[in-house]
Amino acid sequence: MADPADIAVLPVLPSLDLDETKAFYSEKLGLSEVVHSAENYLILRRPGIELHFWLTDDRSFCENSSVYIRGGGVDALYSEFSMRGIVHERGFEERDWGMKEFYVYDPHGNLLRFGRIP
Repeated sequence: MADPADIAVLPVLPSLDLDETKAFYSEKLGLSEVVHSAENYLILRRPGIELHFWLTDDRSFCENSSVYIRGGGVDALYSEFSMRGIVHERGFEERDWGMKEFYVYDPHGNLLRFGRIP
């Protein structure tokens, strides 16, 4: 049984096409466990990351949405995602605000920011 004091934050991102979203996130980001799949809602998971998606026909929602994923395992994710050629050209570098970060955009424009304290 889960500890009632545990809290999980699960981002909900917009998707223009849930099949495209499922393909990108499972093949490119390793979120291959389908927790829920319906006509207008999708939940995908990999160890340590669970993302939810809702269907929209408005691209501006996607292009103005993001999620920040932080932690010590980000270095391994950078290596994994770099090999798949999906990391933004800015690479994995320390930013002015004191975090080492890299970015991935999904096919619909959602920004995934990955970071850790250097």
